[in-house]
Amino acid sequence: MIKVKTFGEPLAPFKAQRELHELDERINAFIQENRISKVLSVSDAPTVENGNTIGLIRVLVYDE
Repeated sequence: MIKVKTFGEPLAPFKAQRELHELDERINAFIQENRISKVLSVSDAPTVENGNTIGLIRVLVYDE
């Protein structure tokens, strides 16, 4: 069965690299904990407020 899981992460100025690394770790942990063997897609979309990127939404599509 194909499933979709979204992860959100706020971004602070000058800390985005660390926050993206933490988001990668959260997603990798989710994949391992749920024993996901087939990832179909991973995509990112920024969240914006007043023209500034304030967060990131990562969508994981996988097959169980």
